Amino acid sequence: MEADVCVVGGGPAGLVLGLLLARDGVSVVVCEKHDDFLRDFRGDTVHPSTLDLLADLGLEKEFDQLPARTVTRLSVDLPDGAWPLADLSRLSNRHPYLAMVPQWDLLEMLATHAAQYPTFTLLRSTEVTDVIRENGVVTGVRTAEHGDIRARLTVAADGRHSTVRRALNLRSRDFGSPMDVAWFRLPRRDSDGEGLTAHYGAGRILITIDRGDYWQIAYVLPKDGYEQLVATGLPAFRASIADLVPALGDRVDTITDWEQVKILTVKVDRLERWHVPGALLIGDAAHAMSPIGGVGINLAVQDAVAAARILRDPLRERRLSSTVLAEVQRRRTFPTVGTQLFQRAAQSAVVRPLLAGNRPVTAPFPLRLLRRFPALQVLPARMVGIGLRPERLNRAP
Repeated sequence: MEADVCVVGGGPAGLVLGLLLARDGVSVVVCEKHDDFLRDFRGDTVHPSTLDLLADLGLEKEFDQLPARTVTRLSVDLPDGAWPLADLSRLSNRHPYLAMVPQWDLLEMLATHAAQYPTFTLLRSTEVTDVIRENGVVTGVRTAEHGDIRARLTVAADGRHSTVRRALNLRSRDFGSPMDVAWFRLPRRDSDGEGLTAHYGAGRILITIDRGDYWQIAYVLPKDGYEQLVATGLPAFRASIADLVPALGDRVDTITDWEQVKILTVKVDRLERWHVPGALLIGDAAHAMSPIGGVGINLAVQDAVAAARILRDPLRERRLSSTVLAEVQRRRTFPTVGTQLFQRAAQSAVVRPLLAGNRPVTAPFPLRLLRRFPALQVLPARMVGIGLRPERLNRAP
């Protein structure tokens, strides 16, 4: 099998890149190792800038048919009360809110739309095992199911545990993280609140995400703390949830087995070089993000939009070069570095001391400032919802 581009990974970045390139007549094969998109840790938050992109692609009506919840305000629940953090309704773009949509539905919509282009192929149940290299140039990938797939460009969009990244043995900077995340669900009732809220107590952080008929819960742990959590037992775990969010206390008994609790190992890193001759890495494959702010998916999609715009003409005109690949990295380095700096600062100034649990939990000065001057809530809203360098279709690089 041959194509102009082989994209490894059928997540948001991989499918958006494949769709945009196929839309412009570039032949693309997307390899997704699973037969469906149902995964743990699929981030279900669709940000305003991504909603604008879907509208630009003519997918707004299809997206509106998906089961969705909208969130306009983010808040922090502390022992001394609830504190506003971000007000997305103050944003000036077309979609001033977060849409909470099951990511598997979003990915199926993107795959269905991309399939209308004759130059697009999605290979499900296709696991990439290695890259093909000839004279120092990546010329495709090897798969267990379809043999070799040859391509003028291989793009790794296969996440923080990227097979392509490992095969290329690229150097990265690991910035570390003080936390991991336990991920589980609890039933939600119509009488409950809505939206996304962070709850803090002594040594504990819990985030509730409104998914309609259930709460998606992110229970933040100290790094490598999952074994200790399990050792304390399920009754103690359930009690800690009820203590932190009393409103959930009448349903924590629905957690009956540790199989219901999945662990997300958090890491923050960035490749020094996102490309080699014949290959490019984007999204978490190039820069693993912390879950703080939920911006990783948004950043990966913006990588894909920028890459599609920069690569389109060189691919069509058969003048792809390392200089072109480097331009993608140059374009996306500023928002990546800036976002990681923000996340690392939040980890050090907020997450680490909260998990240490050695001082009273009170609202820090920035939260007090945001409550006193509500207009300032647009600043964190822009950081979370739009990012530092939003990409739009057909914008000159």
